[in-house]
Amino acid sequence: MARFDLQNFTYATIAGENRAEAFCNMGLMYATGRGCDIDVVAAHKWLNIAAIKGSERAAELRAELAATMSKGDLAIALRSAREWMTVH
Repeated sequence: MARFDLQNFTYATIAGENRAEAFCNMGLMYATGRGCDIDVVAAHKWLNIAAIKGSERAAELRAELAATMSKGDLAIALRSAREWMTVH
């Protein structure tokens, strides 16, 4: 999964797309299963990162997704986003 994420991020930034929107699109990709398996934890992670980077759309989508997630999955997603932000 990490390799796929990195490839999508690299492609999006090379294409000149705004980073926040690239992260939002990755969140949507995982939320809808577009080109991958549906993974709500990964979707929330990327939507959270996009929201932190300034995407209002991602913040709205993150809130909607969080309302459907278990507390355990939400905690994993938040921890994963925090870890990613620490490294990048």
